Amino acid sequence: MEDDNNEVNKILKIYELTNRDQMKFLKIIDPIYKNDEFQKRMTSEFFHHGNVTLGMHIIEDAVVTYLMSKDYLKTHNDLNFDINLAVTIAMLHDLYTIPWQNNDMAKTYKFFNKHGFRHPIEAVINASCWFPQLFEDLNDAKKIVDGIIHHMYPLPVLVYKDSEKNILELKNFELLDRVPIHVKRIMIKTTKRGKIGRISISRSSYMEGRIMAKADKYVSTRQIKNLSSATALLTGYNKNLINK
Repeated sequence: MEDDNNEVNKILKIYELTNRDQMKFLKIIDPIYKNDEFQKRMTSEFFHHGNVTLGMHIIEDAVVTYLMSKDYLKTHNDLNFDINLAVTIAMLHDLYTIPWQNNDMAKTYKFFNKHGFRHPIEAVINASCWFPQLFEDLNDAKKIVDGIIHHMYPLPVLVYKDSEKNILELKNFELLDRVPIHVKRIMIKTTKRGKIGRISISRSSYMEGRIMAKADKYVSTRQIKNLSSATALLTGYNKNLINK
């Protein structure tokens, strides 16, 4: 990553990462950050919360996840906890396909296919296609997929059924055939947990995912600064972004 990336450096300074922690953090996120699809989400094409770009939302989530993970390891002798995977989950959790605010293409016919319920499924599909190396190890794949799927907890996520993929109104439907079979199986299993009709309400089974979800709540609360940005989470319409 370039040292002169002012926006990323700004986040690192806000959270007062030491030089050593900055180096560790940047090493974890670098392969994802440099990807063209991630860079596209650093632009104004992808506003996420208000006028915060999706890329910067993800970066801030990843920084807070890193710091929360360090705090967790200070007080827990958890040999199974992987700070790299926790940060990786943060970097992948919102890699949905198209901008969702003020975008007619993001609309759906069915209520539970809306962006808020659908985007964790899209993020897993995109991430497994764009970064297949991260999903090669089955145990890593379980933690990553489960963490992405349930990062909105206590809000629900759409249940994934491969037999019903044609009615899920996914905006990256064309990538499904490229998703590894073991990743699809994990998606099916993890969205069955806490299943109520077409939605799943469950926290991640893994501490890496739980910490990332906590970080996401903290960052989102910081970034949503007005009523229009808050109501956009339900309506998809944000008047403050018009003419930006």
